[in-house]
Amino acid sequence: MTDEMFALEIIRILRAHGHQAFLVGGCVRDRILGIAPKDFDVATDALPPSVLACFPNSRLVGEHFGVVLVTNPAASHVEVATFRSEGAYSDGRRPDHVRFEDDPRRDVERRDFTINGLLEDPLRGEVIDFVGGRRDLDARLIRAIGTPVERFQEDHLRLLRAVRFAARLGFDIESETAAAIRLCAADLQKTAAERVRDELNRILTEGGAQRGLDLMNQTGLLAQVLPEVKALEGVQQPPEFHPEGDVYVHTRMMLGRLHRPSVTLAWGVLLHDIGKPGTFRVADRIRFDGHVELGVKIASEILRRLRFSNEQSDRILSLVSNHMRFKDARAMRESTLRRFLRLPQFEEHLELHRVDSLSSNGNLDTYGFMKAKFESLNEDELRPPRLISGHDLIERGFTPGPAFATILDEIENAQLEGAIVTREQALAFAMERLRQ
Repeated sequence: MTDEMFALEIIRILRAHGHQAFLVGGCVRDRILGIAPKDFDVATDALPPSVLACFPNSRLVGEHFGVVLVTNPAASHVEVATFRSEGAYSDGRRPDHVRFEDDPRRDVERRDFTINGLLEDPLRGEVIDFVGGRRDLDARLIRAIGTPVERFQEDHLRLLRAVRFAARLGFDIESETAAAIRLCAADLQKTAAERVRDELNRILTEGGAQRGLDLMNQTGLLAQVLPEVKALEGVQQPPEFHPEGDVYVHTRMMLGRLHRPSVTLAWGVLLHDIGKPGTFRVADRIRFDGHVELGVKIASEILRRLRFSNEQSDRILSLVSNHMRFKDARAMRESTLRRFLRLPQFEEHLELHRVDSLSSNGNLDTYGFMKAKFESLNEDELRPPRLISGHDLIERGFTPGPAFATILDEIENAQLEGAIVTREQALAFAMERLRQ
C-alpha cells in the first residue's frame, strides 16, 4: 500500500467514526502542481486519544501539538494532526500554547503560506481553500497567510522557508511578504544554528539553488546567515580565466549547474572560493594567492558555526582544499595522480571541477582526462595491497623508527608508478634504503 492509499484509508476510517478529515499542506499543493508528494499529512477534528483508538499501529509524536504518527505493516506512515489554533510564540519557534479546534479554518489560518494552507477532500475530489492558496498557485506566488510580519515573528525559520519554496517551485515571493522578510531578516540570528543549517541544506539540494542564493541575497537573509558568501559580491576575477564576472556570479552559476547534489557537494561548491575576498590583489593581473588555505579556514569556521557533523565538515573542507589541484593534474607523477584520485568521494571532487570549469572558461579537457583516468583504474590500482610491513623489517634486524614509515610510503609510491610489483622487490628496496 502506498503512502497515498494509506492516507486515503485513514481518512475513510476517521470519517466512519464521525470525524472530519482532510489531506492538508504540502501534499495538497504538490498534487495540484502535478508533483509527486514526498509524504502525506492528514488534519482532523478527532482528538489524539480518538486517533490512537482508531489505529492500533500509531503513537504520539507531538502530544502538545496533537500529532499522531500512524503506520501500517508495509512501513507506510502518515502524520495525523488535530485541528488547532495557536497562542503567542515567545521563543520565535514554538507557540506557548495550542487550542484544539473543530473548525478547519482555524487550523489553516495558523499555517505559514497560502499554498501550504489548502485542504483536500480526496473522497469527493474537492479542494477547500480558506486563504487564497489556489489563486497563489495559479499566480506562482509565495504569500504569507494573514499579516506577514506576524507569521515571521512566530517562527523565524519561515523566512528561509519562503525562499526555499520560491526557489524549488520557481515561484515569486509576493511583495508584502518579501518586504516583511527584509524587515525581519535579522531575526534569523535568534534561530538555532541547526535549524538554519537544515533549511540551508534544503535550499541548496532540493532544486533551484542558484535562485535560492539570489533570493536570500535580495531579501537580506544571506548577509545574516552567510556574510562570508555575501562578501563574494563585487570581488573581480581575471577576465582571461573568468569571463563570467565576479566571484559571487561564478559561485551562483556553479550552483545552477548542479543536479540533485549531495549536501557536501552543494556546500563544497558554495564555499570553494570563500577565501578569495581576503586574498584579492592586483599585480601583473588579479591574483588570489593563498585563497585555498584561507578558504579552508573560513569554511571551517562557517561549518562549525552551523554545527555540521565532523564527517560532513571533513568532506566539504576536502572539496575546498583540493579544488585547485586539477589544474596541475596532467603534470602530476602517476603516484601523485593516483593518490589524488583515491580521495574519499572523488566523484564529488570531479563534479565540482566540472561545474567550476563550465562556469568559467568552459574548458572540460582536464575534466575529461581525470574522469577517464578515474574510471579506468580499479581499487587495487588506486590502493595497492601493502607488500611488506614494519614487522618484516624488524625480522631482518632493523630497529623501528621514523624511517620505517618513510620507506613504506616510498614503496607504495613505487607500486603506484609500477616500479615495484612483488614482495621481493619491496624487501630489496627497503633494505637498501635502510642501509643507506
